[in-house]
Amino acid sequence: MNERTPDTHTVLDAITLANRAPSVHNTQPWRWLLGDETIHLMADRSRGLPATDPDGRDLLVSCGAALHHLRLALGALGWRAIVHRLPNPADPDHLAAVELAPKTPSTEDITLVGAISRRRTDRRRFSSWPVPDGHLDLMVRRAGKAGALLVPVTGRITRRQLIRAIDQAAGAQDHDPAYAEELATWTGRSRLSRDGVLTTSTLPEQHTHGDTAMRAFPVGTLPDAETGRGERDAGELLVLATTDDDLVSVLRAGEAASAALLTATHLGLATCPLSQALEVEDTRSLIRAQILDDVAFPHLILRVGWAPIAAPPPPESHRRATSDTVEYLPGTRHTP
Repeated sequence: MNERTPDTHTVLDAITLANRAPSVHNTQPWRWLLGDETIHLMADRSRGLPATDPDGRDLLVSCGAALHHLRLALGALGWRAIVHRLPNPADPDHLAAVELAPKTPSTEDITLVGAISRRRTDRRRFSSWPVPDGHLDLMVRRAGKAGALLVPVTGRITRRQLIRAIDQAAGAQDHDPAYAEELATWTGRSRLSRDGVLTTSTLPEQHTHGDTAMRAFPVGTLPDAETGRGERDAGELLVLATTDDDLVSVLRAGEAASAALLTATHLGLATCPLSQALEVEDTRSLIRAQILDDVAFPHLILRVGWAPIAAPPPPESHRRATSDTVEYLPGTRHTP
């Protein structure tokens, strides 16, 4: 970097926060290339999931979340990220080129950056407290600002249709040996693991919270949250979508997922991204037709609600060392 841009240590601090972004099975399928004046986000296909995510949508959504985390981190540190998405048509793995310029940190930057270290994927049941409409509205607005639609599924009929699609997708994947092998590879990790899903982050068996069946993992030790006797789970479901289905749109969906999840975390809500129903083309098509009236393409479902008062936060999933995710472009002058 040079006098008009932050020093390398500042950039690495921002990347460390960006690497906290959620990703499918915590695969962290990205890498960063640093130049003197630019940061480049690259897809790391070696960390993809061909059985779970055959078209690479989950991978792109994950990378989009990391890009949004980076923008927030840089903004809170006083630098505006000028993002050029898919800057090289000849290289679809070159997802973004980021230029930097000084700026005054916004309240939103600081607020959402503060939520990065507190955000967790919480696969446990939620309490019966309803999520205020104002909270959902703020998530919707911030997702829209990031470039995607976030649609709360609050109608009784549409919710039932969405739940049916989730169930059908789970059934389809359960009969796929390649999916089972891939799931076993990336889950059941020990506390020392720097990627993948920890055993302590998943429930010991398949659970249905209220009407919503969660993805079944082969190994898990996370105890379910204690709630009152007979208390219902009031978790809300929101579908994240875009009006187009090209690579830039899917990347923006990931950015919007980051904005919505961090907003929910700041508001005190528990969150859990659900991608399973969008990993099977038939059920993705059902959601597009039945929930979105064929006017938008779904990429992710967000489950949000209040964790029970007595429930401790779920364990933190570790991330790879920042140095393992960063490379320097040839000729770069400023390196640590």
